[in-house]
Amino acid sequence: MSGWPVEYARRVLSTVDSTNAEAARIAPDMLQPTWILALQQTAGRGRRGRPWNDPPGNFAATLVLHPTEAPHLTALRSFVAALALHDAFVTVSGRPEAFALKWPNDVLLNGGKVAGILLESLGTFRGASYLAIGIGVNLMSAPSAEQVEARAVGPVSLLSETGAQVTPEEFLEALAESYASYEAQFKTYGFEAIRQAWLRRAAKLGEVITARTGNTERTGTFETLDEHGNLVLRTAQGREAIPAADVFF
Repeated sequence: MSGWPVEYARRVLSTVDSTNAEAARIAPDMLQPTWILALQQTAGRGRRGRPWNDPPGNFAATLVLHPTEAPHLTALRSFVAALALHDAFVTVSGRPEAFALKWPNDVLLNGGKVAGILLESLGTFRGASYLAIGIGVNLMSAPSAEQVEARAVGPVSLLSETGAQVTPEEFLEALAESYASYEAQFKTYGFEAIRQAWLRRAAKLGEVITARTGNTERTGTFETLDEHGNLVLRTAQGREAIPAADVFF
């Protein structure tokens, strides 16, 4: 690693309710993109308001940004963050073959969920809009199978699967450097390079998966990721682009 990216600030907190909530509090006075790392969260959240289990030694952080793109492009930073997470894991573990990306926002380790991403718009302050990219990683321990949704990918930890003992501060160093590199690519070249890099790391590409939106499920072959970040399935009814869903293998 070459060091902390100078264009990013960081705040390390011993405890906080939620790093995304803290991001909303600091956004109006933020001078540059800022990483917020909490050594303990008391009210962590996952997608759709689900609780995020955050025992000691695990990683909970949020990057708060002032994006200048249109909202549909800003949302593509979930894929930027996923790539950064993947590469940070490879950096700290030396195991590139063990990690894969699960659409829309999870990282898998040996087939189990080791990390998740949550994007939230923080609204507009003083004429500028802000985005929070929340990231949770099972560094030291993972929830039990009983704590996750039925049919969901089982949780794993970095320590249990690779033996790598990494502190939250060490992981943030690797992640911040990786994210800065992919963010620069995204701003300079657009989404296509990010899309291709994400597909090279995608879990179950070319295989049959199920996407559930509300009470509707569609099963088909995971064909690709389109230029809008949609999951493209080839089903019995034809080719379908899905903008949001929970995916089951």
